[in-house]
Amino acid sequence: MAWITKNSGSMEVERRNQPYLSDELKKKLEKQIVSHYPSRRAAVMGVLHVVQEENGCVPYQAMEEVGDFLDIAPSAVLDTATFYEEYFLKPHGKYVIWVCQSLSCELMNHTALLNHLQEKLGIGIGETTEDGKFTLEIVECLGACEAAPVALVNERLHENLTVENVDTILDSLE
Repeated sequence: MAWITKNSGSMEVERRNQPYLSDELKKKLEKQIVSHYPSRRAAVMGVLHVVQEENGCVPYQAMEEVGDFLDIAPSAVLDTATFYEEYFLKPHGKYVIWVCQSLSCELMNHTALLNHLQEKLGIGIGETTEDGKFTLEIVECLGACEAAPVALVNERLHENLTVENVDTILDSLE
């Protein structure tokens, strides 16, 4: 596995005038998320989920604001946001298709499914269609090995996938 490095120490953070964490949102987060954890630091994942739901992704400026809000270093927020696959650092499509690549799905030919999706959508893994409708991702395991191959479209699990029935699923989204 090759490590991809980037010079994040000197990178410019894209900024907007208004904060991502408004005073109103902070009150909501305090009441609905932070209060349920033994420490402020423990609430970072829940707070990131809300930021992503509100904005479609977790921008770097928002990570700095989350760090200030939770009294933790922005680098700790960045570590969390980049470690877990469920957080997006840039906008993603309306529909995110997660294709499972576990051993069970591999044995049931998930590669043909993935290749078909890439060809049909005209994008690679980690990319979004030009119209912003679909983002294609891979995930290590969705925990549905008995119904392999599987994929998750947003929050809905699709089992026993074939090239034919994945087309039907895509057509129903358009």
